[in-house]
Amino acid sequence: MKTKIKGSIFNRFTPSQILVTGFAGLILFGAVLLSLPLSSAAGEPTNFIDALFTATSAVCVTGLVVVDTGTYYSTFGQIVILLLIQIGGLGFMTMGTLFALLLGKRISLRERLVMKEAYNKMSIEGVVRLAKAVLAITFLIEGIAALILGFRFAGEFGLARGMYYGLFHSVSAFNNAGFDLLGDFRSLTGFTSDIPVNLVISVLVILGGLGFSVAVDILSKRKWRAFSLHTKIVISTTAILLAAGMAGVFLLEFNNAATMKGLPLQAKLMASWFQGMTPRTAGFNTLDIAGLRNATQFLIIIFMFIGASPGSTGGGVKTSTFAALVMAVIAMVRGKEDVEMFGRRLPRDIVQRSLTIIASSIVFVILITMLLTITEQAEFLAVLFEATSAFGTVGLSMGLTAKLTLLGKLVIIFTMYAGRLGPLTIAFALAQRSRKALYHLAEEKIMVG
Repeated sequence: MKTKIKGSIFNRFTPSQILVTGFAGLILFGAVLLSLPLSSAAGEPTNFIDALFTATSAVCVTGLVVVDTGTYYSTFGQIVILLLIQIGGLGFMTMGTLFALLLGKRISLRERLVMKEAYNKMSIEGVVRLAKAVLAITFLIEGIAALILGFRFAGEFGLARGMYYGLFHSVSAFNNAGFDLLGDFRSLTGFTSDIPVNLVISVLVILGGLGFSVAVDILSKRKWRAFSLHTKIVISTTAILLAAGMAGVFLLEFNNAATMKGLPLQAKLMASWFQGMTPRTAGFNTLDIAGLRNATQFLIIIFMFIGASPGSTGGGVKTSTFAALVMAVIAMVRGKEDVEMFGRRLPRDIVQRSLTIIASSIVFVILITMLLTITEQAEFLAVLFEATSAFGTVGLSMGLTAKLTLLGKLVIIFTMYAGRLGPLTIAFALAQRSRKALYHLAEEKIMVG
């Protein structure tokens, strides 16, 4: 009887509701742990709102912080943050699947439905195989990167601390979280021209942002012709955005005395690459964000809004969503009815969902920006930057995060949470709940444009 009651309560929730409540529960649990005296370096309790902010940022793999992670939190607190990043990035259902497999437990149909929602898949077919692949890929990549970064950091911080730093930053980068332990809110500004750190972090961020289904597709098929349309769109859009980001930062910041003017050409190219790449929801920076030109800051806002790819550890409206809308505009300008990409036609409902996601996301960011202009005393661009960074779960900031008021912190907490779950749940709500109309109203045209 007890099992039956438990199952009936569980079945009352839709997969989307389970994801929403699951993430909320994980955030609250993390906030309680981070508020304990054991979690702070000073051995004192942390203000619960600050602990909640940090836990939300970690679970939502954002990277915005109101206190410095490297100096404020103890080793215990940092490990809590590390675990929250890993669980939040992969999804609590993926971690639950890991424990279920270790215990020999069978994955139920209900759990497969929630996993389908979490991975942004259209059916439950192969979700358990995908979960296994996700775990294997993640731990392999993070392990290799942790060793490389660990030996690099060991030269400056000693072997034990260097290996710990390597593990933390590897997990943070692959999950597109942007948390660092280097102290004083510096992020990676001390490694602007460091080739190993820049390349390893870049590779981790890009791989984590491609999406696990894309990674599996690449590993299993290995030929461009055999890739699915989704994989082709994600790879090509990602490559274009990375190239545009690097070129934009290089051209705009080349002679900026506050950022790159004094650097040699090789360091400028490295800094341009990294800073053009990291708005893809990573949150690390090798250049002072506040010192960038306004044009560069606005360019980063655009990239933060687009974000990573579906089913990845990143946020934003997603690359494939952006690509679908761009191609729809091009098709409209050319007078074509069909939206075509790589010799395939996109279904009309996909284009409509892309438009819905982007339009609703723009409205959401506008509303959050307006709220922050009321609660915070800051320049408009800094406020817009903060709102977009939180929504895209990026973690970059022009310095506003540490100065947020209580209301501002609550607004950003909600924004990070909605940004991590919003576009995904909206897309699947539209896909699963669409029903054929029983009748159609009379059609009448209006003037637009």
